[in-house]
Amino acid sequence: MTKETFLHDKHIALGAKMVDFAGWSMPVQYTSIIEEHKTVREKVGLFDVSHMGEVFVSGKDAMEFLNKIVPQDITKLNYEKAVYCQLTNENGGLIDDLIIYKLGILEYLVICNASRIDEDLNWMVRNSKGFDVKIDNQSHNYSLLAVQGPNADELMRKLGLSTHQESFTIKPDKIAGIKVLVSRTGYTGEDGYEILVENKNSEYLWDKILEAGNEFGVKPIGLGARDTLRLEAALHLYGNDLDENTTPVEAGLSWSIPKDKKEYYNGKEVIEEQLKNGGRKKLVGLKMLDKSIARHEYEVYYKGEKTGVITSGAPSPMLGANIALAYVNNNDEICTGAIVQVMIREKLHDAEIVKRPFIQKRNKVKI
Repeated sequence: MTKETFLHDKHIALGAKMVDFAGWSMPVQYTSIIEEHKTVREKVGLFDVSHMGEVFVSGKDAMEFLNKIVPQDITKLNYEKAVYCQLTNENGGLIDDLIIYKLGILEYLVICNASRIDEDLNWMVRNSKGFDVKIDNQSHNYSLLAVQGPNADELMRKLGLSTHQESFTIKPDKIAGIKVLVSRTGYTGEDGYEILVENKNSEYLWDKILEAGNEFGVKPIGLGARDTLRLEAALHLYGNDLDENTTPVEAGLSWSIPKDKKEYYNGKEVIEEQLKNGGRKKLVGLKMLDKSIARHEYEVYYKGEKTGVITSGAPSPMLGANIALAYVNNNDEICTGAIVQVMIREKLHDAEIVKRPFIQKRNKVKI
């Protein structure tokens, strides 16, 4: 049975086209993907991302437990700060990618991908043996709204946001008179906020954001634009760009892994070896050199031989070009500036390997 968020009826009333995503009925678009995409890049957009998972981890050993299941050093995570993490298996493969927030001395919030909540919980419980820790899945009790774009901060101030936050922080606050947890995070490459609110208040808050946001050009945004926005920013999508047979190093996430973490974590030996010598494959960005679109699972060739596969691909509304992410063999020749080919309908089409992200991200804010 397809699940529905508490905002499902709001999407229908707004004329959204609904699709099944990770077992959830979600809005893919309200008007057009390009229009919604440009709204977020130029003004501000409102997303329902309530399908994401919220797991609270607490107890005497909460920090030590989390430190075992991710490569990142949770001992260095300060109060009300957030860190991007990967949940790794014993071979260094990616069970999921997460954001972990420190809510208190012994309490953390873990945000999981919708499609991986059950797998994440199972892995956490299996790894909790010997730790004094409580793993509390509250995904069914909360909605998550994202306000993203250059006008996001002004809109949030109008709604009553009282705290000043840097990127990757979380604070309790009141928005439109409702108690919420507000994080300055997002999945678009733009500045913005994600608001964790109890389900009972989600519809009221949704309406208030749209009402207050009129002067800032706010529009509801569907999953279609969310995907093109994250692709332009070269942000990974689990199931496309990440899976259990891919390591953080291969996924181009070495920047997130501390080189000096002494504590053991799942897959540490594999990941540390790859940090020194590289993995079997590597993630690259592609720009198509004609009007063709490289789609998920299309094959990539270099000098006449298959070298990899497309993981994500779509038109870029801001660049006016077709872009993609792909895994290719870890070959020094296959680097920025190199020309590869993508097999599309039994014909090879040229693409150039380009630097990621495809556009300049504007999501880093310091106070």
